[in-house]
Amino acid sequence: MKHADFTGLAHNYARYRPGYAPQVLTAILRYVGRATSSIDAADVGAGTGIWTRMLAAQGLHSVIAVEPNDDMRKHGIETSPDAGIVWLTGTAEATGLPNGSIDLVTMASSLHWADFDHACAEFQRILRPGGAFAALWNPRLIEPNPLLVEIEQQIVKLKPDIRRVSSGRSGVTERLTDMLSGKPQFADVLYLEARHFLRQMPSEYIGLWRSVNDVQVQLGPELFRKFLDFIEKRTAGLKAIETTYLTRAWVARRA
Repeated sequence: MKHADFTGLAHNYARYRPGYAPQVLTAILRYVGRATSSIDAADVGAGTGIWTRMLAAQGLHSVIAVEPNDDMRKHGIETSPDAGIVWLTGTAEATGLPNGSIDLVTMASSLHWADFDHACAEFQRILRPGGAFAALWNPRLIEPNPLLVEIEQQIVKLKPDIRRVSSGRSGVTERLTDMLSGKPQFADVLYLEARHFLRQMPSEYIGLWRSVNDVQVQLGPELFRKFLDFIEKRTAGLKAIETTYLTRAWVARRA
C-alpha cells in the first residue's frame, strides 16, 4: 500500500468519522449469498474499525481487521473491546491470511491507497470460491449545504494547486467498475449507493477535519491552522452542521 501516515490522526478519526449507510451493508451481505452467521469477513485497511464494527454487529461467523498503521490499529482495538474482532498487522497486498479462508473481503475508504493489481491478486488468494470483494467510500455531498461548499472552497484559496486524494467521488472511483470488470480475478461487478445524514456540533465537525490526512499534509501546519480558524469563525454560534453523506460501494465475485 502507498502508506499515508495517519499516525497522530487516529484519535480524531475514531471519534469523528461517520459510519456508512446501513442499507449498503445489508446489500453487500446479501450479495455474498451465504447465511450471515456463516460469513468469515476480512476488512483490509481497517483504520480504527468504523466499518469493521458495522460488519461485526451483523453477527458474522468471524471478522478480521487488517491494518498497517500501528496508531490506527491501536485505537481500533481500544474502541472495539467487545466486538469480537481479531486485529492483525498487514496490507492489501500482503494480508497474512491463509489461502481460501475468507468469504468477504472489504476495503472501506482505503482502496485508493493500495496497489490495485497486487491487491486483486491477494484478495483472490484469500477468498473462497464464490467469495466477494467490496470497496466502498463515504464521501460528503456538500452541494446541498452552501456553508460546506464555502468551507471546501477555502482549501483551494489557501493552496490553489492542492490535489485531493480520492474521497469517493474522484480518482479511482471514476473508473473502478471498468477496473474490476477488467481483472481476471473478479466477475459480476455491482455498484451500490445510498445517502445518509449526520448532524454534528461545530466542534465535532472541526474534529472531523483534523482526521483528514491529505489536506493536513498538503497545506502544512501553518495553512492548516488558518483553515481551521476559518471554519471556527464560519461556524461560530451554530448549534449544528448538517451533512449529507453518500456511501458508494463496488462489489465483485471471485472468478
